[in-house]
Amino acid sequence: MQSSSLAVNVARIKETCIYVTNLQTAKTFYNTMLRLPLISFVEERHVFFRAGESVLLCFVAAKTLQEKELPPHGASGPVHFAFEVESNEYDKTLWEVKEAGIEILHEHNWDGHHRSFYFHDPDKNLLEVIEEGLWEADVE
Repeated sequence: MQSSSLAVNVARIKETCIYVTNLQTAKTFYNTMLRLPLISFVEERHVFFRAGESVLLCFVAAKTLQEKELPPHGASGPVHFAFEVESNEYDKTLWEVKEAGIEILHEHNWDGHHRSFYFHDPDKNLLEVIEEGLWEADVE
């Protein structure tokens, strides 16, 4: 088989999918505590949220593994993803997450200019809030 180069012109990652054990707990955490707008809630299957220009999909893996119409999918174990906030919103966001009673696991200064902090959701997924601009510089 000959290898060929495929050029996909990706504009952005539109969705991030995670798997949760309790949809109501995920809904409370992401909608009430983090204030992500709710898009869809289907009992025992999924809860979806607007995250800026993206969508955060929270599924119960056991249900999605039984899909008949769409390709089955599912995973186990915690994942990592990051939310980006504008620089002038970073300190406020950090304060609000702490005020919500969410434990901050680590605060980091990446290159002397960009900051981020880490915390867990109820399913121990590792979430990060990144100050805008971190990945805008060319990386070699």
